[in-house]
Amino acid sequence: MNTSLSWIKAYVPDLDCTAQEYRDAMTLTGTKVEGFERKDKNLDKIVVGQIEKIDRHPDADKLVVCQVNIGTETIQIVTGAPNVKEGQKVPVVLDGGKVAGGHDGGPLPEDGIAIKAGKLRGVESNGMMCSIEELGSNRDMYPEAPEEGIYIFKDDVEVGADAVELLGLRDTVFEYEVTSNRVDCYSVLGIAREAAATFRKPFHPPVVKACGNGEDVNDYVSVEVKDTDLCTRYCARVCKNIKIGPSPEWMQRRLASSGIRPINNLVDITNYVMEEYGQPMHAFDLDTVEGHKIIVRRAKDGDQFQTLDGQMRKLDGEVLMICDAEKEIGIAGIMGGENSKITDDVHTVLFEAAIFNGANIRKSAKRLGLRTDASGKFEKGLEPRNAEDAINRACQLIEELGCGEVVGGIVDVKEPIPELRELPFEPERYNRLLGTNVRNEEMLEIFSRLDIRAVEENGQMKLVLPAFRQDLIGMADIAEEVARFYGYDKIPTTLPSGESTNGKLSYKLRIEQKARDIAEYCGFSQGMTYSFESPKVFDKLLLSADDKLRKTVTISNPLGEDFSIMRTISLNGMLTSLATNYNRRNKNVKLYELGNIYIPKALPVTELPDERMQFTLGFYGEGDFFTMKGVIEEFLESVGLKDKKEYDPNAGKTFLHPGRQALVKYQGHVLGYFGEVHPEVCDTYGIGTKAYVAVLDMPEVVPLTTFDRKYEGIARFPAVSRDISMVVPKEVLVGQIEQMIAQRGGKILESYSLFDIYEGSQIKEGFKSVAYSITFRAKDKTLEEADVSAAMKKILNGLEQMGIELRQ
Repeated sequence: MNTSLSWIKAYVPDLDCTAQEYRDAMTLTGTKVEGFERKDKNLDKIVVGQIEKIDRHPDADKLVVCQVNIGTETIQIVTGAPNVKEGQKVPVVLDGGKVAGGHDGGPLPEDGIAIKAGKLRGVESNGMMCSIEELGSNRDMYPEAPEEGIYIFKDDVEVGADAVELLGLRDTVFEYEVTSNRVDCYSVLGIAREAAATFRKPFHPPVVKACGNGEDVNDYVSVEVKDTDLCTRYCARVCKNIKIGPSPEWMQRRLASSGIRPINNLVDITNYVMEEYGQPMHAFDLDTVEGHKIIVRRAKDGDQFQTLDGQMRKLDGEVLMICDAEKEIGIAGIMGGENSKITDDVHTVLFEAAIFNGANIRKSAKRLGLRTDASGKFEKGLEPRNAEDAINRACQLIEELGCGEVVGGIVDVKEPIPELRELPFEPERYNRLLGTNVRNEEMLEIFSRLDIRAVEENGQMKLVLPAFRQDLIGMADIAEEVARFYGYDKIPTTLPSGESTNGKLSYKLRIEQKARDIAEYCGFSQGMTYSFESPKVFDKLLLSADDKLRKTVTISNPLGEDFSIMRTISLNGMLTSLATNYNRRNKNVKLYELGNIYIPKALPVTELPDERMQFTLGFYGEGDFFTMKGVIEEFLESVGLKDKKEYDPNAGKTFLHPGRQALVKYQGHVLGYFGEVHPEVCDTYGIGTKAYVAVLDMPEVVPLTTFDRKYEGIARFPAVSRDISMVVPKEVLVGQIEQMIAQRGGKILESYSLFDIYEGSQIKEGFKSVAYSITFRAKDKTLEEADVSAAMKKILNGLEQMGIELRQ
């Protein structure tokens, strides 16, 4: 949003500040000024001069010597401009002055061009007559300027006057960063209202008077809105006996300062009102509107429509169209049609000011690839009352500028307009929220500057919010208004009220972080893989056709078959990553991942699936089955699972080696599984060596964890160790032996550790040799031989029941 300071001063005439003061003050009250540009920054000592006499240059055919009256004296200027004539009044740069650029209209120098007296082909020249380009502008903004040559003023200007002022260049243009919720500030009136409140000056909006002849507009046009969800208000007025011509200079200058090229009085009025009120308008040639009827409806899928820019646009059923009795004549809120455009032959004009659904306008503009100034304003969501004010302002300008005759009355088709929003006046809450101590009277004074009315009803004060402030919804919004006009720089530093909290990770995330720490401590690197997979994964993992893991959530708009389902098992990503590393000849690769799997609760899907976090580990190279088991135990120990873990070899995982896999169990809960990857699966993935994986189901692990630790102190009494070597049937697992030792060892059992397993010729067939070191210690005394012997006897009796014999 850009505005010129002169346009702002038209509504805040008492405003007296420099450009920098304006920028700083407006930014501090919340209307952020991104920057500003003085249009006269490189223009100096430029006055109106009148050419009194022209002579030919003695030594140059294309140069002439002019005697120019500048009010205080007559100076001689040599020029090559082709359009100079005696009696003309032109802008003249005096000796020592400065212009913005060259006559060729190229890029403007940063510091302008200094002009000094000198000689041209031997003839003295004491200044320079200027083209509009040399004054830093162009013919788009000054259409009356000649294509080539110097700028010519009208005859009524005073000789010696400030030429920069007369051209409207003694001005500053400000660029604002307006947030999308402040729709009112996408207009010059909205910015001026903020400026008036900021500088505590009176705000004088334009006074719109009722205009129109004695005729009835309903005799000229009728309006029907079929899709009221997309158009909540449509105002129409008619002007006849239109006279097309240039708009007045003041209007052209204001439009040019906002970057809008003046065209003619009719187009300029609609653009002027759009900038002034922030309400886009459109003008139709009423003679091209069939049946003199406007119908607002959705387009039909596949329709095509030619817009004002000459392009054919393909429409769909969500694009709102302005139609007459037979055809479309405009795309609502975006651009009019070629078939109803205003031409120089227009006699009767239909003005439109409407309120369209902002979201629909934005989506339509995006689909059509056609974004305009109008659509940019509509998509913010305009205030319904603004449409009537804007169209009446346009008709008033038609009369004031002598552009035509306004037909009396207005066609106004609208949905019920909401009442003005009201909020209670709660000064204590505002101060408590802001940490301030602003007096009630000061708050009310701020509100009055913002057109927020304070009224008393049943002994309670309430605030009636103006219609244009759609952003004011609750208490916090009102408190913000107090803060920005009281002064953010005046708000003291205070501690927040209420209970303080210490931020930290949730318990679940702390367990997951511990999993990362342990994996990385054990030499694993973190990986991340896709949650989207291919149904072919299940065949690669040798899963049976009826395996429950094949029941998946299917993606409705997949990128392709390889990303068409949500994964129900995390191993495919891990094995793919291991295979990638193996094929790139990386050795000893260890990877881990924490990622979700997605188990549908029902098929077809009726609710969100069960998302289960999986702690997945995988490696190849150095290490074996027991290396992976050690990592699992390291993690479980670190999160408080101190009791004996069980490992069931009957895991039944088709993708693992049948003799080298196990379920991980704890207190009757299955926490996951691990083992060597099945050779066939390794071959399918392209892993040419043994690989090992483990998967822990975190929802099963987390409830069993604890970070509570109890300090027991250093042992005060000595330990007693006993070593036993046993001949054990091969089908008996060491886990079963350890379980027996733990059960029979009693309170004095401190620890046990396996230190040897042997199978060979010295052991009878079907058996293996297993050796354990068992440690006993009492907390309250030194153990005697009888105590240790009794415990050992219980352990040996239990082992004998398992078919285990002591080695002799």
